[in-house]
Amino acid sequence: MSHTRLTRRTLLGSTLALAVPLPKDGSRGQVPSLWREFTRTPYTHPQIPYIGRAGARRHSHPSSRVFDVLRYGAVADGATDSAPAINRAIAAAGRAGGGTVHIPPGTFRIDDVIRVGHSNVVVRGAGSDRTKLCATRSLTELIGVYGSRYGGEKSAWSWAGGLIWLAPAARWDSLVAAIRAKAWPFEGWTGNRRDEWRQLTTVEPARQGEWTVRVADASQLEPGTLVLLRLADDTAHTLLQHMAGGGPGPEAYYWDDKTKLLSYVPYEWPVRIAHVHGRRVTLERPLPLDLRPEWNPQLTTHVQELTGSGVEGLTLEAVETPQQPHLLDKGYNGVVLQCAYDCRLDDVTVRHVDNGFGLVAASACTLRGTTVAGRGSHHPYFCREGSHDNLIEDFTIEDRTVPAPPNTQLHGINVEGLSSYNVWSRGDMRMGTFDSHRGLPFADVRTDITVNNNGRHGGDTNAGPLFGARFTHWNVRVTNGRAGLMKIDQLAPYSATVGLNTVTESDQIDVPDFTGDLHSRLELYGTTNVVRPRNLYEAQREL
Repeated sequence: MSHTRLTRRTLLGSTLALAVPLPKDGSRGQVPSLWREFTRTPYTHPQIPYIGRAGARRHSHPSSRVFDVLRYGAVADGATDSAPAINRAIAAAGRAGGGTVHIPPGTFRIDDVIRVGHSNVVVRGAGSDRTKLCATRSLTELIGVYGSRYGGEKSAWSWAGGLIWLAPAARWDSLVAAIRAKAWPFEGWTGNRRDEWRQLTTVEPARQGEWTVRVADASQLEPGTLVLLRLADDTAHTLLQHMAGGGPGPEAYYWDDKTKLLSYVPYEWPVRIAHVHGRRVTLERPLPLDLRPEWNPQLTTHVQELTGSGVEGLTLEAVETPQQPHLLDKGYNGVVLQCAYDCRLDDVTVRHVDNGFGLVAASACTLRGTTVAGRGSHHPYFCREGSHDNLIEDFTIEDRTVPAPPNTQLHGINVEGLSSYNVWSRGDMRMGTFDSHRGLPFADVRTDITVNNNGRHGGDTNAGPLFGARFTHWNVRVTNGRAGLMKIDQLAPYSATVGLNTVTESDQIDVPDFTGDLHSRLELYGTTNVVRPRNLYEAQREL
């Protein structure tokens, strides 16, 4: 029989039992002091973020209507281009207000992007081992060259776009039009020029971790509505300092020349409204940061979101081509969620792709049972452009099937661009690394992961620090003993490294971005699988 140790804590006005699961063999494991501290202050702990609400939360399902792609002309012969038929079925489901697009067992050739542009549409195969989509063309061929908005000859297909692309239809149309016009767009929630929003109300000062805020005018706010919390920075960059934990180190850091990082500001955090009572508004998640007057906190509109949609039970296999030199990817990319909220991927494999699974301005989404396989990828997973509160669990990065060509790059599970409160849980990484790609990501968690740490992180120097505050690595098993971006107590401010086996520095050795005391914590270093709770995300869910 399993055992549980209980403590008690009053949260949100009610007394809850906090359970720490113990091993089924009856051994007690080792509970670090950090966990005991966290249970006392779960929403405001200085090193460990509250990520118990990460991932999709909607429980509504698509309508019972099923749209079988065979009825729209798809042919499972591996030779007929079935992309038009699949997209017709998806469009029909969208017009009907939602539904399941069924792709039966078999191999379907696709010569175009599969686009999910309407909410509550789920594309469902018969299983990743039974339904296969064979993609023959790259995004460069289908849409055009996509240059970096930061200049140079880089291909933005190295970090954007998918051959299965989930994004609101109007947003996808505007992105593609801008790319074809070579007017390289911003990719997030407020349009190509970040100007597609209007203020709903200003918000009074509040503290990180609070669930309820007071607004100036609640007349345009309704329960269930998705809004953006928008925070601008001031000339002293105190918002960026706050994301980095504050104090002398971030105060002394030189922010002004970090042009790429500064382009990510304002910070935009999508969140649904749970309740409105007078001028008091309760959110479905606690505040990710303080709200201070100098940052002009406000709730705003945004482009229409994609919500309730997903892809399940299929493999996307790109035609096998050699991996391209670094940052020159053609766009044989896997599945991307963009401007998506409460969407899901489940039991999806991508093979022979330049980049595997992408979260681009995507929030509160769940990727479960996903696998990157084949000849090797630049970014097996990327999380950028202000993506927040996502859950990637039970994921696998298989070892490459062919040697890496010269001048190519391997990252791993990437996070950048002020992305926050994302979780990678229960992973099997047979190659890659924990790629914090600069751009000041903060409050992200990697937990219960086995990794052959043979990748390298990236990120331009003008993108700013590798880490903001409250990064946590919890129960990480490094099979090749390489320290890079695994043991972060000497790199990340206000971070926690807990339950990591012994690792040593190797070829990519980083220095901290911030001077002075980093206020980082290191516990149960040199151990393997003894930390309890074993999985930080699951334990927080139990709260």
